[in-house]
Amino acid sequence: MASTPTHQWFKSTYSGGSGTECVECALTEDGALLRDSKNIHGAMITVHRPAWHAFIEALRSKTMLETESRDSVSFNPED
Repeated sequence: MASTPTHQWFKSTYSGGSGTECVECALTEDGALLRDSKNIHGAMITVHRPAWHAFIEALRSKTMLETESRDSVSFNPED
């Protein structure tokens, strides 16, 4: 899955604000491409659709757990 000008690259909203930790993604028919925003002509990682969806769901679950833990009086991840 090679990068072409037709891919719409975007940066994660969770990338570092200092500009030193940005990852760009481009969605494809087969999944997603990932690259370092500081080296757009460098190596890319291809993530196939099932793995990409599992990754996104894991991020959503973690975000939900973090939100719940902030709202909770007591939270112990070891429980």
